[in-house]
Amino acid sequence: MHLRNAELFCDVVVHGSFSKAAEVRRVSQSAASQAVHALEKRLGAQLIDRSKRPFELTPAGSIYFDGCQQLLRSFEQVEEQVRRAIGQTKNRVRIAAIYSVGLAQMHDYVEQFQHLYPEVMINLDYLHPDEVYQRVSENQADLGLVSFPKEDKDLTSILWQEQPMVLVVYPGHRLADQVSCEVGDIENEPFVAFTSELVVRQKMDRWLKKAGVHVQLIHEFDNIENIKRAVEAEAGIAILPLPTVSREVQDQSLKIVRLEQVEWFRPIGIIQRKQKSVPDDVVSKFIEVLHENPANFSSAHRETTEGSASTGENSSSMDAFSFGPLIARE
Repeated sequence: MHLRNAELFCDVVVHGSFSKAAEVRRVSQSAASQAVHALEKRLGAQLIDRSKRPFELTPAGSIYFDGCQQLLRSFEQVEEQVRRAIGQTKNRVRIAAIYSVGLAQMHDYVEQFQHLYPEVMINLDYLHPDEVYQRVSENQADLGLVSFPKEDKDLTSILWQEQPMVLVVYPGHRLADQVSCEVGDIENEPFVAFTSELVVRQKMDRWLKKAGVHVQLIHEFDNIENIKRAVEAEAGIAILPLPTVSREVQDQSLKIVRLEQVEWFRPIGIIQRKQKSVPDDVVSKFIEVLHENPANFSSAHRETTEGSASTGENSSSMDAFSFGPLIARE
C-alpha cells in the first residue's frame, strides 16, 4: 500500500470532497479519485459510497479510515523523533484544526506565512475537536484551532475570531432571494445539523430553543463540508459560520440569509500547551500572521483574493452582512 494513497483517502473523508482533498495535496481531482480506487481494488472492498450525496463511508471504509489515521499519526511521530534527533524541530509548525475552520479559510494564512518564512514547514491536520485537544495536550501539535475553546491546567487559549452564524439555503429555496429573514421564518424547516456531541451543535440547540423555533432534523454530520453538500443537494437548510461558506456563495451553489432578532456567533480560539517544547519564536510568528487581516497580505496574494471575489450577485450577497471585523485580537 502506498502511504500517499492513504493520505489522499483520509483527506477525501475529512473534507467530504475529492476536489478539496486534491487541493490540499496539490494534485488533480482525478489523482485523488484514482488513489481511492487503487485502495479499493487492493482491498477488494468499496470504501466510499459515491451514489449518495454527500458521499458516505461504507462499513469497510470506516474501519479503514480509522486505521489509516492511526497509521499516519504513528508515521508522523516517527518523523518528528528523527527531526528532533537532528535538531530540525525549530523549522516546523504543527497545527491541528477542527474540520469547520476549513481549507478555504486557512489557505491565505498558510500561504502568507510561507511567503514570509519559506524555511519553515507547516503541517496542518483537520481533526475532530477531541483529537485537536489531544494532539496539543500530548505535544503532537504546537497549536490548535477550536470553536468555543476551553482551558484546563495544561492548556491556555486566546481568541482568534468571532464568526457570525448565518442561515444557509440552496438557490431554489423560498428564502434564497432574501437578504434577511426573521428567525421564526425557519419554523419546521428540514434542517441539517452538526452531530450532538459537538459544542457548536449544543449551542445551536440552545439558541433555537431560546428563540422558540423548532426545526425538523434531517441529517447530522461532524464535518461541515458534508453539511454544505447536503444543503446543496436540497436536503434541508443549515445555520453555519459565515466564513465557511464564502466559496459556495461565490460559486452560487449556496445562498446566505441574515437572521434578524438574534446575534449568534461562533468563537474560534487558538489553544496551546502552557509548557511548550517548540521554540516560541516560530509558533508566535504563525500566531502573528493569524491575527493579520488577509486583505493586508502581499500584493500578489491580494490580487488572487480579489480575483476570486468577483463582482455581481454573489459578492453583493456577502457584502450585505455588516458584522464588523472577523479578526479578534486577544
